[in-house]
Amino acid sequence: MTYLDHGATTPMRPEALAAYTAVLADTGNASSLHASGRRARRIVEESRETLAGVLGARPSDVVFTGGGTESDNLALKGLYWSRRRAEPGRRRVLVSAVEHRAVLDTVDWLGRAQDAEVELLAVDAAGTVRPDTLAAALERDPDSVAVVSVMWANNEVGTVQPIAELATIAHRHGVPFHTDAVQAFGQIPIAVTDEGPDAITVSAHKIGGPIGVGALVVRRGLAMEPLTHGGGQERDIRSGTLNTAGVAAFAAAAARACAEAPQESVRLAALRDDLVRRVRAEVPEAVLNGAPLLGDGGGGDGGGGDGGGPGPHRLPGNAHLTFPGCEGDSLLMLLDARGIECSTGSACSAGVARPSHVLLAMGVDEAHARGSLRFSLGHTSRACDIDALVAAIGPVVERASRAGALAGTSGSMSGT
Repeated sequence: MTYLDHGATTPMRPEALAAYTAVLADTGNASSLHASGRRARRIVEESRETLAGVLGARPSDVVFTGGGTESDNLALKGLYWSRRRAEPGRRRVLVSAVEHRAVLDTVDWLGRAQDAEVELLAVDAAGTVRPDTLAAALERDPDSVAVVSVMWANNEVGTVQPIAELATIAHRHGVPFHTDAVQAFGQIPIAVTDEGPDAITVSAHKIGGPIGVGALVVRRGLAMEPLTHGGGQERDIRSGTLNTAGVAAFAAAAARACAEAPQESVRLAALRDDLVRRVRAEVPEAVLNGAPLLGDGGGGDGGGGDGGGPGPHRLPGNAHLTFPGCEGDSLLMLLDARGIECSTGSACSAGVARPSHVLLAMGVDEAHARGSLRFSLGHTSRACDIDALVAAIGPVVERASRAGALAGTSGSMSGT
């Protein structure tokens, strides 16, 4: 098996697996006062300190959740409700047009059920939210905005956003700023600063931890209504019995991933660049989506800076390519039959027959958007994985192109 879908989930790191199984073998509810409970509480608080340390946050800022989706929901709903309660006129919610469905579906619900006015911030051809775009949206009526949310790095095309600039603009107008950093955490530097985001979503299973645990880093003093009510755990922001084993494994994975990130980002970027170069040699018509690679004058379809190596404009492990004349689902299944696993975009949208909303927002036409694949690399990726993909991609694209041409001919004939 050649695994090129680390953007969906990545294998657990040995340190995380060891921490996870060690705690699973023990008994104790971190909210209990007896010895077993105190032992579990100590594990949770030590893990909180570890995670806060790699993020540059205070331990009290870290609120453990069940994963990235819950953290996004908690941030957006919690901030919106809190702001509306304090100032009923704050109904506008500004989010980028290329957000993960965990954000887009949440704000859609706020619009339908909670009287929010949702505005999608346009992106350029590389998938970047330009600071002047956010500034213009805020300046129209800053006192009506409840919250702004822009993801740190896109889960499909890997574009890294100018988060520091965007957060500064939001703060200038007195608006809290949330970012979904699930894809960015562990690949590029993510730090909590006074000028940065007020709330940051991170998740364990993208960095080598277990599925089912994440965190929302919430700046101290930021008012936020809870989603769940009960035991008052996690500063009364997220009630519920804590997943002690998951929290311990999350901290172990974060410590390892962030310690290795400076060297690992260089390694992954080199593998990624080799993947793109060699796939294009086999399929010259293939188009790279998102920020271009260093020294790549074409195929990037947009600005965003150099993007090469571990640079600031593209995640080092992301290669998102369009294969004109092909259907992404066909390519995915043909590669899967050869033992190569990748994605057509977000795993949360897998099986949904619709073009990528990210590519459409970037100005890619629907036909091209349907013919795209995401190859995402991680800590277990090696050069042999690239070799396997390169050996398979030519024949797979040729077969998918023939199938697409036949389908087009059949559709044309049936319509006459």
